[in-house]
Amino acid sequence: MIINRYKIADRVVEIRSLYEKVHTYCAEYRSDEPADYSVTVTQKDIDLERARSRQERASEGLPPFEYSRGYLEELAVYRKIAEHMTEYDTILFHGSVVAVDGEGYLFTARSGTGKSTHTRLWRELLGERAVMVNDDKPLLRITESGVIAYGTPYNGKHRIGANISVPLKAICILTRSSDNHIGMISRVQAYSTLLQQVYRPSDPERMRKTLSLLDRLSGKVRFYRLGCNMELSAARVAYEGMRQVDGKESV
Repeated sequence: MIINRYKIADRVVEIRSLYEKVHTYCAEYRSDEPADYSVTVTQKDIDLERARSRQERASEGLPPFEYSRGYLEELAVYRKIAEHMTEYDTILFHGSVVAVDGEGYLFTARSGTGKSTHTRLWRELLGERAVMVNDDKPLLRITESGVIAYGTPYNGKHRIGANISVPLKAICILTRSSDNHIGMISRVQAYSTLLQQVYRPSDPERMRKTLSLLDRLSGKVRFYRLGCNMELSAARVAYEGMRQVDGKESV
């Protein structure tokens, strides 16, 4: 058993694993502080991740592929972390978070829609003002004053992200379109997508807590729907559309 501690979303987790890979993956988040909680991975957990991966690939019409035990253990660890994080008013969300001038914008959509491409366009448009927080699975803490988006080790296949946190200003649902257009939508209009993209715990009590946190989140950030192509102008339309409400200057 390999044991180390990591500080993720302002909480220290002790990870007890069978393989070294997960510790290499999380190295930038290493901490010597006392643990708030611990997760332990067993061979049964790895076998369950293997079964889930096979089911997902089959449902997407993809050919079979056998992932390494180390990779499957990474998935099992983050699943356990996400389950525990609900106890700290924090949820795992599937999306790409970019920060501009210290404020976060989260783009979410079905896999393959172009979230990572769109946030790359933001970085091209805004240069050093734009910083990637997490390109795949950020953690969101819902507080009385707002929502905080955290970088995590689980930042996508390109490993784009940072060990930082920013206040989340908006969530944007991304769709493909030949022309670029953006509009604000209500929390009711956004809710079905939020429910699809949030991590849903298997434990009933934690699932109830997740739904409660999702309701609280819905009252603390703005929601948008963006139709866009993959040109640089898409980033400008999205950025200006979401900033105008604050009365702030454009690019």
